[in-house]
Amino acid sequence: MTYRIEWASEADTDAFAQKLATQVQAGDIICLEGNLGAGKTTFTKYFAKALGIDQAIKSPTYTIIREYEDNDIPLYHMDAYRLEETGSDSVGLEDYLNGDGVTIIEWPQFVVQDLPKDYLWLSLTASSETSREVTLTYEGPRGQALYDGVVADLT
Repeated sequence: MTYRIEWASEADTDAFAQKLATQVQAGDIICLEGNLGAGKTTFTKYFAKALGIDQAIKSPTYTIIREYEDNDIPLYHMDAYRLEETGSDSVGLEDYLNGDGVTIIEWPQFVVQDLPKDYLWLSLTASSETSREVTLTYEGPRGQALYDGVVADLT
């Protein structure tokens, strides 16, 4: 199933992130696909805030993985862009995906073959300076539960 929404402002991004954060549990995977400037890291900042993380959220472009563990559910924030050629084995992706936190992956298309078949996928497209078109899809039972929960709140 596919659901499309528009975030007209950062306030919409924040509201969506808050709704999703109330539904996640350890082991959940959220994939964020979109071009540069589509809002992947901005979404992650709001999501982390909704989880109660007080640290500054930075793009993991050069570090590949940033861990935030100062809350009930750890957040693992990944940028898979640089893994297109090397693959995910070099960073121990499986350890995070099977860990005790929520994993957000930017540029997931570069490691999709390594993902368990259970995730929520958000494709973000900038439609203007402040608004984003977002397409939600899912794979597996937890992906569907997250999808159903957030879509139910939107309809």
